[in-house]
Amino acid sequence: MKRLQRRSLATFWTVLFFFYVPILVLVVNSFNASKFGGAWKGFTFKWYEKLFADHAIWQAMENTFAIALGATLASVVLGTLAALAISRWKGKIQSLHYGLLYTHLVLPDILMGISLLLFFISVGLDLSLFTVFLAHTTFCVSYVAMAVLGRLENFDGSLLEAASDLGATPWQTFWKVQFPLLLPGIAAGGLLAFTLSIDDFVITFFVNGAGSETLPVKIYGMIKRSRDLPKINALSTLMMCVTVLAVVASRMMQGLGTRQQQRDARAAASAASPASRQEGQGGRVRR
Repeated sequence: MKRLQRRSLATFWTVLFFFYVPILVLVVNSFNASKFGGAWKGFTFKWYEKLFADHAIWQAMENTFAIALGATLASVVLGTLAALAISRWKGKIQSLHYGLLYTHLVLPDILMGISLLLFFISVGLDLSLFTVFLAHTTFCVSYVAMAVLGRLENFDGSLLEAASDLGATPWQTFWKVQFPLLLPGIAAGGLLAFTLSIDDFVITFFVNGAGSETLPVKIYGMIKRSRDLPKINALSTLMMCVTVLAVVASRMMQGLGTRQQQRDARAAASAASPASRQEGQGGRVRR
């Protein structure tokens, strides 16, 4: 048993070493005066200074977030509508619809990128930020639809019937009954779509045009042509810091919400206990 525990612990630390030591090396090299990072040549902030002075990188980041936000909003609307249609109506057409949505999840990115590029060329659409937006919306719709469909599997349809019996219109039934219950699935699909859009490189590489580079495509070009490669280390370090701060803030908000719920539960219990004691005393007096 102890030998198994030692092996498990060794495997755990090996995995952590494999995942986090390269990130640590990247962070250290962002402060390395050496241009190639092969040897330590002193501590410096010059790569961060060059990063903040490089307007092309910040333009690429602006393009990335603009496309991610737009594609997320569009895919949330289209994916939610597709999930509602598949869940409400059954038949061969809806089975085909589901198959088309599911196909996007398993198709290789390079195949999607080439097919979208050929489609845009065939319809005479110039490659630009708009084509990148269309491409990102295309592959994000499937992820949102699957997330909402997972939420619809356990949805109680009698709630909609009860709302209709009470006089609610179909629009009121959706917004006041169904939408709040589907909101966790919609939010999960939206966050997944936003993350995939920011991180996408292969599809964007095929459908972006002049002046429409996103950050992954820009970084790829810098690796091939830039003379200041450590700027990528500095940019990656800053992005990692932002991600860590976001995770910490999320955990703190969850902790505050849990403690608030516990305080509310204790307050409700303390408020109910005197009333229950008085009721019990009154019952004994009556008897």
